[in-house]
Amino acid sequence: MTLRRTPFFEHHQAAGGRLIDFGGWELPVSYTGILAEHKQVRNAVGLFDVSHMGEVFLRGPSALLAIRHLVTNNIDIPNGHAQYTAMCNHDGGIVDDLIVYRLADDEVLVCVNASNREKDFAWLRDNNPCADVDVVDASDDWAQVAVQGRHAEAILDAITDVDLSQVASFGVVRGVVAGVEGCILARTGYTGEDGFEVFIPAEQASAVWPAIMDAGKPYGICPIGLGARDTLRLEAKLMLYGNDIDETTSPLEAGLGWVTKFDKPDFIGRSALLAQKEAGLTRRLVCLVVDKRIARAHCPILVDGEVVGEVTSGTKSPTVEANIALGYVPRRFARAGNRLQIDIRGRLADAEVVKPPFYKRPY
Repeated sequence: MTLRRTPFFEHHQAAGGRLIDFGGWELPVSYTGILAEHKQVRNAVGLFDVSHMGEVFLRGPSALLAIRHLVTNNIDIPNGHAQYTAMCNHDGGIVDDLIVYRLADDEVLVCVNASNREKDFAWLRDNNPCADVDVVDASDDWAQVAVQGRHAEAILDAITDVDLSQVASFGVVRGVVAGVEGCILARTGYTGEDGFEVFIPAEQASAVWPAIMDAGKPYGICPIGLGARDTLRLEAKLMLYGNDIDETTSPLEAGLGWVTKFDKPDFIGRSALLAQKEAGLTRRLVCLVVDKRIARAHCPILVDGEVVGEVTSGTKSPTVEANIALGYVPRRFARAGNRLQIDIRGRLADAEVVKPPFYKRPY
């Protein structure tokens, strides 16, 4: 199978990126090492290639009505703002977690997870309730970078015509970046740090990478691979689709009740989720600190020798200097302070449920 490459592939090669097959894409897992890259983002700033993510547009007079039916959150935001949300099937399972960008009254951009590009587009198209709304998969037309860390604004300010100090968290603007017109800049990210995700017309995108690296030299910017992206998101308790959430989990179980709005008109999955809420949840996704050993996905979670759940993500946290994990447990064990055990390759490790997130930025 021929792997897909982003417009920044040659820059990854030149920087010594260790390239892997990531869902059919040839992408860098690291450049100088996951630990160093993780700390680089936490302490300064880093540049990520996230062009494998998908972009679906809803365009038409009823675009807002359509997206409100398709996702759990209200999308009650002004133009130029974004909202995190879940998109559910009729049984309340999570089709994907998304960021919805309201670009105009008649135009919405939905950023979908890389592994779900085709599935999400088909779901949005097939369940679009409004005849006057076109659902367009524009994923191949866009590249995307993420500039993440406390110096992200200063770096991008130097190469864009937008005053980024006026862009609030989850704000979104159109602008010119490194001479490329038609870019979309959003103050969003997947690291727990301040930063921006920049959507760039793919045919002109290649020149943007070196421009960001040049503008970032005074701040020590470095390219960051997929490995550190995963450890950064886990510290911030940002979920990974396919690990922590999927169509067998509901947003209520995953702790996403805050993006599930039962007070709005009907949305797909509302009835099933309301029934689940009224019946009482049987399990919750929890944050765990694990003694001595690193728990990985699928490690069993035990109480008094009985398997009660399963780890969904785990790593050694470079920032909080502890072994951390996410996992589903019965609701009665989900309170912070509860002690559990995790079976890690046949050996039991003690673990404690802690309040999320593991890391919160100090600025």
